[in-house]
Amino acid sequence: MPIEITKPGLASSIQDAGRSGYYHLGIPPSGAMDQISYRAANLLLGNPETAAAIECALMGPELVFTEPTHVCLTGARMQLKLDGQDQPTDTVLAVAAGQTLTLGFATAGARSYLAVAGGIEVPVKLGSRSTYALGGLGGHRGRPLKAGDQLPIGRPGRTPVVGAELPDGLRLPLAKEYELRMVRGLYDYRVQPASMDRFLTDTWTVSSESDRIGYRLKGGTPLGFEPRTPPFGAGDDPSNIVDACYPIGSVQVPSGQEPIVLHRDAVSGGGYMMVGTVISADMDKIGQMQPNTKVRFVDTSLAEALRARHERAEWLRRIRVATAG
Repeated sequence: MPIEITKPGLASSIQDAGRSGYYHLGIPPSGAMDQISYRAANLLLGNPETAAAIECALMGPELVFTEPTHVCLTGARMQLKLDGQDQPTDTVLAVAAGQTLTLGFATAGARSYLAVAGGIEVPVKLGSRSTYALGGLGGHRGRPLKAGDQLPIGRPGRTPVVGAELPDGLRLPLAKEYELRMVRGLYDYRVQPASMDRFLTDTWTVSSESDRIGYRLKGGTPLGFEPRTPPFGAGDDPSNIVDACYPIGSVQVPSGQEPIVLHRDAVSGGGYMMVGTVISADMDKIGQMQPNTKVRFVDTSLAEALRARHERAEWLRRIRVATAG
């Protein structure tokens, strides 16, 4: 196999654009949590932008290449070395047979994307190569990468340009504080209005208990709920509801204490109320939030959310133009 994993990193997995059409069956989309950075890496190499790549969380892997190829690392800032020599990120690199590529800790952001010319060719499962580890589906044997894993790569569509790089203005900004735009609902009426206003002015902190399933936030003021007679099947906890469907990005606050923003490996339904949903244009940001990052929610209208989605699509279009061979 062309790639051997000698050290897996903290939580490295194969991801692509995601697995659509199965959420109603309880199978989430999975896929890269920062789609902007992931797609940029593929486009720089001349791959289809949805080719499978390695998502590296907080600390990257070490890999040995058994044949010559080209690679590109985007997203979180991780120290990148080729046979011990520092290399630039967001840039196309040539790798010779027998060379070792090493990724260090993330100094900014949380997830980087290592794309290889031709893409990672693990088997397609339900239309995607993405890893859904909770369900043991996709990726390499349905799990995060381990030492000793060997990964095949596809045939490149064109020869990448060594040194081609992503312009600074098209890279996802990495920060220690973020604003997440949120459309209220479906159950925000269950929260006292003054408490909901406080929720939107509080500064929250990303917990270490955050992953691809959901991001837990702490440090804000607990919610105050409107009095109610619990409906049959909801239970006594004021944050509980009779089971409902969850959109990706939905914001739950179990017992009114710590918000959880569901992400790409989240379950599709359950019994916690949703005070709102983070807009799709801001989900890439969440994928780059390290523990202890500061977060504020911003009340956003549907019209503003649609405008932000259009702006994000334009951002991707500009990346496609800038990386066209």
